[in-house]
This record gives sequence, structure tokens and C-alpha cells, in this order.
Amino acid sequence: MTEVTSPESLLFASTAQAFLEKEASLARVRELHAAGTSFEPQWWQRAAELGWASLLVPEELGGGSVSGNGVADLALVAEQIGKTVAPGPLHPVSTVLAGLVDAAEPERHAALIESLVSGESVASWAVYQPGRGWSPHTPGVTATATESGFRLDGVADRVEAGDQSAALLVVTECDGALRQFVVPTDAPGVTVEPQRSIDLVKSYARVQLSGVELDESAAVGTPEQTPELIARQSQVAQVLQCAEVVGILGTVVDMTVQWGFDRHSFGRPLASYQALKHRYADLKIGLEACRATTRAAVASVSARAADAEFNVSAAKSYVSEHAPSMIQHCVQLHGGIGVTWEHDLHLYLRRATLYRSMFGTPEDHNLRIYALTEELESAS
Repeated sequence: MTEVTSPESLLFASTAQAFLEKEASLARVRELHAAGTSFEPQWWQRAAELGWASLLVPEELGGGSVSGNGVADLALVAEQIGKTVAPGPLHPVSTVLAGLVDAAEPERHAALIESLVSGESVASWAVYQPGRGWSPHTPGVTATATESGFRLDGVADRVEAGDQSAALLVVTECDGALRQFVVPTDAPGVTVEPQRSIDLVKSYARVQLSGVELDESAAVGTPEQTPELIARQSQVAQVLQCAEVVGILGTVVDMTVQWGFDRHSFGRPLASYQALKHRYADLKIGLEACRATTRAAVASVSARAADAEFNVSAAKSYVSEHAPSMIQHCVQLHGGIGVTWEHDLHLYLRRATLYRSMFGTPEDHNLRIYALTEELESAS
């Protein structure tokens, strides 16, 4: 998905790949599922020591990227994660950090940023409203100003790694404006209820906030700044999903083509039959299209370009729409063994299917693209 051109980036990518193959293999994913565990905190801390959590954080706040392009470096890690559908809170931690470092006064949350960069703690973004799809500007939590700060009430849904997070970045409606607040999960009035997902190791939670009292320092960004912060966080979350799915598709397509060479029928490899060659070619075309759209989205988000939202929605729509069906084709090309629990294909299909619905379905992003096109035409 990302072009690795420098020796530093090549070393970073190979180190991430080696770490994941050793510490987060497919066999390990199955072991975590059997144990009812999403990820181990010690494992994530070792991943953070490799720099995974610091890529969007400026050096003055304890972070730093490898190539000087934190979004591209982060997408590179996400792509590697997709190859083994590894566990871990890369997405929620990165999304929270994107909001914290872009806020008007990031130093206010320096202690939290430091703990996230080091991997000592985990945080997640509480943006979903129960019973609704992707609508970040209509939160299910309200914030009311008090003499000492704010009081939060409401419910946030589908919070990734919510039951393993020390803090949440909660999107709220406050006096008719959007605001975000850092909420410790052990604060009085916070109840975290785990939710199941179709992925073996991706866990989510429903968070109930009942009269949660916060001081003014918990606010992230100003009311005027918050919509831009939410847009930026959404873009980061969406390109990370696309990058991970590109890693999934690359692995699944390679696995399927190799299966065609390994299996024989009437003394010939399956891959030698013309009908199957066409199927493999279609898969390769789909993979490269997903890679290209994702690469364009990563570049736009990295540059904070004016068309970033358009390119991200285009990538999220295309990748989310085509990836599950492509993997299902790979299942079919494997024959009967492809639909068994013992085969690894369903691990990849589960992750891609989950990501199809999170942070906007293809239909949601198609509508967003239409709206952005209409705005552009009206402006011209």
C-alpha cells in the first residue's frame, strides 16, 4: 500500500513484520480467542516500544515518526497488521492521539499522551451513538457546564477496546456545539459493558456515563476547533482501516494463488486452468485498485489536503465494498477446505467484514462523496 523508499522505512517495516510474525501470528490469534482475550497489555507495550504509538505525536511531546510522515508510517504498520489480522489497539490509540496533539493546548494532556506513546495505557474514541450508524456529529452523550467544569450523561456504543482502556475521548453535544472530553474509565458514573464482534480478537464496549463530573482541563480543543478535530480523527481511523484491509487482501490473494499451484487436478496444477487464471487476474486487479485508492487517501491525509475527506471516503467506499466479496471468492477457490474452522481464511474475512461497517459503510461514504461533489459544484 505504501511505497517504502528509504532504508529507515524499510527497516521499520521489516521490524514490524518480524515482530508480528513472532508475537502475533495467526496461531496466537486463535489462542487469544480461545482464552477470551482481545490483546495482552504487555504485548502492546512492546509494540509501542517499536514506535507504533508515537508516529502522530510531535517530538516536543515525546513522539516522532520514521520518515517524517507519521500518517504514512502508521499506515505501513496497519498494512503489516493486516497480514496476520493481529490484535491490539493501534486504531483507537492513534485516533485519540490525532485529536490530542491537534488540540489548541496539547500540553494540557501531556501526561496522557506520554502514557499512550509508551504503551503504559490505552485510550479509545467514544463517538458512536447506540442504534445509529456512522454519524460523528450527532453524539449520544451530552455535556452540561457546571461551576467546576462539566457533567457528562449518555451512552457511547461500539468503543473499541473500551474494557481495556484507561481513558476515553468522548464526543459530546454541549450547548449546541460539539465538544470532546477525556474521561477516565474509573471515574464515578462510568460503566463499561463489553460487546461481542464477529472478529476473533477485536473487542468493543458500550459505555454508560451517568453524571460524570469533569473539570475544565478534561476538554480537548475549543468548540470552534472540535469539528475539525473530529474530521481529522475520522480520516485517520478510516485510512488505517483501509491500509489494514490492503494487507489482508495481499495476503489472502497470495495464499489463494499459491493454493492453485500446490493443488493438482488430472496431473495439472489448478492454477494452469484458463478459467481459474481469469479469477486470479480479477483478484489481482481488485487488490491493486484497493491499494491505489488507499495510497491516494494516505497521501491526502498526510498533507492535510483540501480533498482529503473526498479521497478518504472514496477509498473507504471502494475497499469496504470489494474486500469482503474478494475474500469470499478466495474461499470458493480453496474448495471445501476454505469453509472450515481450521482454515485461516475466515479470520481475514471476519476482520474485513467488521471494517466494512465501522466508521461508515460504503453506502455512507457514497452519500458523502455525492454531498462533497455537490458542494464543489455549488462553489464553482
